[in-house]
Amino acid sequence: MTSALFRLDNAWHPIEGDAGGGFTFILTNLSDAAVSGFKLVYTSLTRTIDAPVCDNAVYLRRNANFHEFAAPAGFTLAPGASWRFVVDGLLRPARHRTDGAKSAYVTLADGSHTTAAVGDLMLEGRHSEPAPILLPQGELDQPFSLQPWPAALSLVPGAAFPVALYPVPGTSADDLRAIDGVLALYRRLFAVGHVPFSLVSVHEGRALRFVAKSELAAEAYELSFSANEILLSSSAAAGRQYGLVALAQLLHGARADAEQFRFPLSGTIADHPRYSWRGCHLDVSRQFYPVADVTRLIDIMAWLKLNTFHWHLSDDEAWRLEIKAYPALTTVGATRGPDEPLLPQLGNSAEPVVGYYSQDEVRAIVAHAAAIHVEVVPEIDIPGHSTAALAALPELVDGQEAPDSYRSVQGFPNNALNPAIELTYEFLGKVFDEMVELFPSRYIHIGGDEVANNTWLASPLAKKLMADENLDGTFGIQSYFMKRIQEMLSARGKTLAGWDEVSHGGGVAPEGTLLMAWQKPEVGIELARQGYDVVMTPGQAYYLDMVQAEEWQEPGASWAGTVPPAHTYGYEAEGDFPEELKGRMKGVQACIWSEHFLNRDYFNHLVFPRLPAIAEAAWTPKSEKNWLRFAAIVSLNPRY
Repeated sequence: MTSALFRLDNAWHPIEGDAGGGFTFILTNLSDAAVSGFKLVYTSLTRTIDAPVCDNAVYLRRNANFHEFAAPAGFTLAPGASWRFVVDGLLRPARHRTDGAKSAYVTLADGSHTTAAVGDLMLEGRHSEPAPILLPQGELDQPFSLQPWPAALSLVPGAAFPVALYPVPGTSADDLRAIDGVLALYRRLFAVGHVPFSLVSVHEGRALRFVAKSELAAEAYELSFSANEILLSSSAAAGRQYGLVALAQLLHGARADAEQFRFPLSGTIADHPRYSWRGCHLDVSRQFYPVADVTRLIDIMAWLKLNTFHWHLSDDEAWRLEIKAYPALTTVGATRGPDEPLLPQLGNSAEPVVGYYSQDEVRAIVAHAAAIHVEVVPEIDIPGHSTAALAALPELVDGQEAPDSYRSVQGFPNNALNPAIELTYEFLGKVFDEMVELFPSRYIHIGGDEVANNTWLASPLAKKLMADENLDGTFGIQSYFMKRIQEMLSARGKTLAGWDEVSHGGGVAPEGTLLMAWQKPEVGIELARQGYDVVMTPGQAYYLDMVQAEEWQEPGASWAGTVPPAHTYGYEAEGDFPEELKGRMKGVQACIWSEHFLNRDYFNHLVFPRLPAIAEAAWTPKSEKNWLRFAAIVSLNPRY
């Protein structure tokens, strides 16, 4: 691996009377050549104000998380020397070591770009608290490894465990395929683990008999254990799979930690999910995840009995879904780099980054998920969060609108599709036509979140639309747009899903519409009162990019507060839902936003154990949840 020619160290300092504070940067030249006439770019979620106060540097520009500075005129950075400069004027204070520069590069006088290594953000002026232990040791009330914990069980532990479970003679081909499917899932998740199943009789194994029981719900199963045989009862393929996964978990735990866990000798499990929507969202726009990584997450979901994969395929930072009608979406719109229309963001450096999913790859992922009873719900985020789409298709912009007339909360200028441009609907119609062929899901998620308050108000075309349609401001225009989108989806046999802001400005027709309450728990109750079906995914409990502790050295975002695993586990999404509205609450969902996930270790640290905690909240009755038992079992789950 080639050593970096430059290193950027950074620290945050408080400023009296200015809550945001400032950054101190030190760029060290590790090369053998002196440099002058250069610029420095860094990306950071802790953004500067438009005109920060700079000491020993010249502020050039900012685009969302992209910040560019120049060295003072005439300055030369010799080999081994350092350039120190200060930037005061941040939009918010840094609270954790991941709030500083995520990446950096130097643009030399000849226009070439060289990546600079970046360390953690240091802290000036107060103690840098180390990260704490996030999980207790745990304590078992019963010696069985099951996660999520079943609705009801009464089991007697055995002194030993079977080598493997095998089907009784005469087992149907369909049931044999089900065993093989869960066996393949286990192999993918635990490549060195001893297999839990065999398709033929095994010495010191135990026989498995399948029973059809029509009165059980589709996702329910029952297990009955005896010394010689196990009965697995179900009415549908999903319940049968969940029963097989439960058996695999029991045997895996007994084998992995025989001191704590046992395999049942006798007894029963009667199990069914608490909620019908048990979701996990993945943002692939901020960071791109290869196909193998996406399918591994779906496999982990199946192991945890989560059944809905919400695939966030577009945002300001990139458009990731191949649309054959618009190739530029996945050339221009899926590439970030110093000399590209989309500038580096969120950890990108001198090298351009590109990534998207071809339609063949999408079909393979959807089929993989369906085979293990996970439904893929796609999202393209509109009308806001559309910087990448607009960079690829500039004809969708009102040319009379000032180019920086509004900014999103993330700092992107003019990032929304314009509802007053008829070509917008032609574009989206073609996108939906291709999505319908790729995704069998009933739902298409259209985002609808974080449209800035003054969006479109400088657009002459939007002003005319407001006058013609008697619309009130930004959210009146947004409601007009969403209603048209709802009609377009309905004409294609799809149902609209979105974030809670879809209800703003008059919203859309509530019947059948599914909205996700993310801003705060009370929003979900209000949406249900308005007649919307609701999935609860509040940032304060279920956003897995949030920090898990307050200490400086704990990584993650903090805008929604601190979300320790114990809080995620204990949070009750139904909250204060009145009894008459509980039918509107369809379930819960984890959200994996990728701003902070620069590598697999960050992903694992932030997503686990909180994803299994949400899986248990989605499946297990409140009365059966037990935090210490969960903590004792969770380490046996697969990681990313």
